[in-house]
Amino acid sequence: MTGNARPSSALDPAVAARLKRDADGLVPAIAQQYDTGEVLMLGWMDDEALHRTLTTGRCTYWSRSRQEYWVKGDTSGHVQHVKSVALDCDADTILVKVDQTGPACHTGTRTCFDADSLPLAQ
Repeated sequence: MTGNARPSSALDPAVAARLKRDADGLVPAIAQQYDTGEVLMLGWMDDEALHRTLTTGRCTYWSRSRQEYWVKGDTSGHVQHVKSVALDCDADTILVKVDQTGPACHTGTRTCFDADSLPLAQ
């Protein structure tokens, strides 16, 4: 983990034991619109952020830049209401299906993946 200690978590030990974290104790979390399948954003969760997401019904992420937890929408009003949470087959990525209110991206767009499509070889 980084220099800032994060609190211990009440995450279910069986879930915590399955997670494969990076060197900072984080797992990438993809937010997807539950009814359309639209990929909205990628954030980072540690055990406590995942626990809060599972128990509050709101997406909580760990901000790598600010070194603190943030609940999506607390300041912007662009809330992510959790519909389901799943781990991928390797337990190294979290998929959170949400009902997104307003834009998901900090730039004000609906998704973080709509502005910079890369060219494919023909």
